[in-house]
Amino acid sequence: MKVFLNKRIPEEGMQLLNHKDIELILPKKELLSHTEWLSYCKKSEVILNVGKENFNRKFFDECPNIQAIALYSVGYDHVDIAEATKRKVAISNTPDVLSQATADTAFLLMQMTARKASFNLEKVKKGTWTTAFSPLDNLGQELTGKTLGVFGLGRIGYEMAKKCKYAFDMPIIYHNRRRNEKIEQELNATYVPFDALLTSADVISIHANYTAKENHLFNQEAFKKMKSTAILVNTARGGFVNEQDLYEALVTKTLFGAGLDVTEIEPLPIDSPLLRLDHVNILPHIGSATIQARKGMARLAAENIVAFVEGNPMPTIVNPTIYS
Repeated sequence: MKVFLNKRIPEEGMQLLNHKDIELILPKKELLSHTEWLSYCKKSEVILNVGKENFNRKFFDECPNIQAIALYSVGYDHVDIAEATKRKVAISNTPDVLSQATADTAFLLMQMTARKASFNLEKVKKGTWTTAFSPLDNLGQELTGKTLGVFGLGRIGYEMAKKCKYAFDMPIIYHNRRRNEKIEQELNATYVPFDALLTSADVISIHANYTAKENHLFNQEAFKKMKSTAILVNTARGGFVNEQDLYEALVTKTLFGAGLDVTEIEPLPIDSPLLRLDHVNILPHIGSATIQARKGMARLAAENIVAFVEGNPMPTIVNPTIYS
């Protein structure tokens, strides 16, 4: 079976793809144009995809040969799952293996923002750090005892909540599509409506699966309901946050700060006004960028491919109803 891999993955995955029933198609260059990427898809039956190419109706029309897509990511908002299911195309992702790494990033961004870390690091690097002490300069805030609001208490949100509870004794509130009573008991977490999450949390950390319905859910209206001392952290998808509204909320001190590992446009344009603010910390989408997480993602994505090629259900299939 012809399997198209658009970028080389860690060796744990490459070894699994060395399978007697797999003819691996791996381009010599990694930076493919959309036209080049699509041409490889048209020659293949299965795709192991690294990146954010859209798998929409137009794609499935152009590539009716595709039988399965293994995503090298936990998110699948760039896939039209309903269309894939209608066409009996199996879709898999890589949950669990990157939960710790992404939660670590959210935890890091929360602390960086609380203490204006990027801004102060730039002072050191640019030589503008002075020896003159001022009691009113460089003031951040402490996190101990502050309330963490988790938007999306799934695998990653749970890991973030656990870190905050045990490191900073932070009470946990959360908003989900469904209540998670098991985690409520374990972390003494409280389910609240979305508006209560906004008004009650000192830190809001976004971990939900993104859909078009949640586009710009965190906007001017939402920011006005949040505490002026609140910190917003986003390691999920950039589409959750209206960045222009976020900028306005930060410059008017409607919010204290923001820590972002994801933005609406990636890479974030260098002229983004968010980059000029001392209480914003932005990372280049490195949530899963640890050796352990990327190896785990490679292994799981390859296991999904091998299972499909061997005629078995993908271990982490997103749309299992294709078999019904």
